[in-house]
Amino acid sequence: MLQKLGFLTIGLFDRDDPAGGHESTLRMIELGEQLGFDSAFLRHRHLQYGVSSPVALLGAASQRTSRIELGTAVTPLGWENPLRLAEDFATVDLLSGGRLNPGVSVGPPMRWEDVREALYPDTADQEDFSTERLTRFLRAVAGEQVSGFSGTAGFETFSERVEPHSPGLRARLWYGAGGLSSARRAGELEMNLLTSSVVRAEQAPPNGVWDFAAIQAAQIDAYREVRPEGRVSQGLVVIPTDSATADQRERYHAYVEARTPRTREPQGPGMLFAPDLVGTSEEIAERLAAHAGYQRVEEVVFALPFTFRPDDYTQILGDIAGALGPRLGWTPAHARAAAQA
Repeated sequence: MLQKLGFLTIGLFDRDDPAGGHESTLRMIELGEQLGFDSAFLRHRHLQYGVSSPVALLGAASQRTSRIELGTAVTPLGWENPLRLAEDFATVDLLSGGRLNPGVSVGPPMRWEDVREALYPDTADQEDFSTERLTRFLRAVAGEQVSGFSGTAGFETFSERVEPHSPGLRARLWYGAGGLSSARRAGELEMNLLTSSVVRAEQAPPNGVWDFAAIQAAQIDAYREVRPEGRVSQGLVVIPTDSATADQRERYHAYVEARTPRTREPQGPGMLFAPDLVGTSEEIAERLAAHAGYQRVEEVVFALPFTFRPDDYTQILGDIAGALGPRLGWTPAHARAAAQA
């Protein structure tokens, strides 16, 4: 039975009207809360036409919502100073009343050779993009010492830890993993596990048939071997068509058809994409029930397609919450709260 249902968006905007796109994303999060979604996550995009500063947008969302969890999936730490990011996340977590669920990843920034001189002009060759960058971030969020000085100097008072400190935030950190080793690492670091529509296969299948669901299931199992009590969330692209217009259904199926060829074999070293799920809620529920990765989770963050229109997202979110979610055994958050009152 599905316990928690969320959605993920890139926060698309027009180059000549970025404010309009950001406002549309905020309204989408507000709609998600009204529909009873448990969480809304933002993708992180740099030098593209998607949200480049989710922490800022989520700060705004925290003031326009009261219940829905807010997260990032994921913030690439290669673009960030771990101490400064810990300050920003703690601030937004406090503003939201403890609803922030940051997801992070490690590795060099995307298109590193193109951005290294602008991003780290003096330290590019010295930057450490390994797990050590992540552990620095985890220590800062946990409130461990980051400065050798605390006390008063003149008229100013200094702390040895990141301020503000949000005590519950460390337990709500997620790791975006793609392979078996990174899934285990998430467990070893006592983080929750975000799985997505992209996995990395460790080796070619013996029968020559690439099975995304089986690979994802193996990674979830590897994580739970290390940390059985941790939260695991699956994120697939899901497009229900129950209330869609004829035009929407045609565009949705064309979108999925164009993206399907890349799911048949790895794109790059071991990188495998999941097929998008489009159809009625009944059809999608049947496909999810047979999906080995979905069978292992109790919460999902379904990804919205990148390039759709605002009214498309409204229809998709409405069908996910009103038709697909209940078929998966999910109850909207406001209905659960009313039942417990």
